[in-house]
Amino acid sequence: MAHAPAANSCHPITVQRITVLLNRRAGSQDAVSPERVAAVFHTAGCEADIRILDGHAVAAGAADALKGNASVIVAAGGDGTVSAAASVLAATDASLGVMPLGTLNHFAKDIGVPLDLGKAAESITRGRTVTIDVGDLNGRSFINNSSIGMYASLVSESAAMQRIGSRKWLAHGVAAVRVWRRYRRLRVEVRTERQPSTFELATPFVFVGNNEYQLSGLELGARKTLAGGRLHVCMAPGMSRRGVARMIIAAVFGDVRSLDGFESFTARSVTLDAGVARLQASIDGEVVTLSNPLAFRIQPRALRVIVP
Repeated sequence: MAHAPAANSCHPITVQRITVLLNRRAGSQDAVSPERVAAVFHTAGCEADIRILDGHAVAAGAADALKGNASVIVAAGGDGTVSAAASVLAATDASLGVMPLGTLNHFAKDIGVPLDLGKAAESITRGRTVTIDVGDLNGRSFINNSSIGMYASLVSESAAMQRIGSRKWLAHGVAAVRVWRRYRRLRVEVRTERQPSTFELATPFVFVGNNEYQLSGLELGARKTLAGGRLHVCMAPGMSRRGVARMIIAAVFGDVRSLDGFESFTARSVTLDAGVARLQASIDGEVVTLSNPLAFRIQPRALRVIVP
């Protein structure tokens, strides 16, 4: 399932000292100690400056490391941690390393980083740098995807349940049922760089990925490249509540592209106008409220990352 991103050029790196931003509450592996992280980097041949942070402080930690002239900054956590660090490092000369400590670790898998801590540290110290694309939504960057509609509601509901003590997977399951019961379609006007005139549709969600996602087979949800220079836009205009349930099942066992009402296309930019002043959107799993309209664009090869 792991794929190293395509790149114009890459070169081996030599790391003597790196800065590691360790999210103390990262995913399913929140028991990983800073001593353990330091030890695996020492074994891999370098000394690590471990900075223990809460998730909301990762971006500030990355900015502080940049001010200290750090050339390699490692995000140790889940996709949210990696996204926060990447948002600061994009369009800079610093390289991002990934130590996957989250629940799903989508980004780490897509760039081929091993999930084992020791092997991940080794891939950072002995790897190579490549440049990959980053998505942008109203000035906020994303490495995986962003969406509006049902999925954004699902993320918001799940996060609220976790804040009152529910386990992550239980919160996600209960939230999915609640959001499905409150099913509604979002009316949006869509415009792309290929089609300057807008078209209007009603859809329960709009999903925008940083490069194209696999929509069928064993690699469902993975990306073959993160340097294709395209956004992947998925929506389901007119799909009923029952159709959404079938889509969830198809996403596990089949091919969502075969479902009536499901549509997807790629573009360099897309604008969504929901006809309201502000609306909720998920950005790499974080729900934010943004001003309408939503302007998505791809930033080609804006981020330097270290891969095995």
